[in-house]
Amino acid sequence: MKKAVVLVSGGLDSTTVLAIAKSQGFECYTMSFDYGQRHRSELRAANDTAELLGAKSHKVIKLDLSAIGGSALTDDNIAVPEEETAEGEIPITYVPARNTVFLSIAMGWAEVLGSSDIFIGVNAVDYSGYPDCRPDFIAAFQCMANLATKAGVEGKGLRIQTPLINLTKAEIIQKGSKLGVDYSKTISCYQADEQGRACGRCDSCRLRKQGFADAGVNDPTMYQN
Repeated sequence: MKKAVVLVSGGLDSTTVLAIAKSQGFECYTMSFDYGQRHRSELRAANDTAELLGAKSHKVIKLDLSAIGGSALTDDNIAVPEEETAEGEIPITYVPARNTVFLSIAMGWAEVLGSSDIFIGVNAVDYSGYPDCRPDFIAAFQCMANLATKAGVEGKGLRIQTPLINLTKAEIIQKGSKLGVDYSKTISCYQADEQGRACGRCDSCRLRKQGFADAGVNDPTMYQN
């Protein structure tokens, strides 16, 4: 069976990506990151959804991006915004270098496993405007990966799979629902509490709520209020 490394955060998008990879016949090796983020609820959700969707192995890699800060998700002194970011601005919830670091570590594990595929749930339609979610970034990283690895030099190649990149949030939810994803187990909120309940006010919550409404699917999210 072909192997894939799947980056999972416990959120709606990455859980859908895991279901897609599984439906395509991949044996899935899931990876999450304890990177100094505000809450640990998403790590528990990532572990639970990986188990529910039959991941062969699940790793949690410990990093400390809070050491450099610069984001509301890694610095408790920066408040998570609850108003919409102005068009064209990159929100303060952007974590510097996050996807670059995550993909680099996933690239290493893929090479160890003999896998040619890494799945990541980046999206360039209904998203928060992060620069490392764009198709140009993914294409550039894939090029770098095939220059930087033994597998790439030997011509085996590495593919960065982004099945959600051109989908709306509603389309993502519809696709995941058809694949049997239980979205009640996922957490997307930037400031969920220890019980995993979402704030309902941050940018991620707004996108998620609108996605369920547009998809015509009942929103199973647990909210604090």
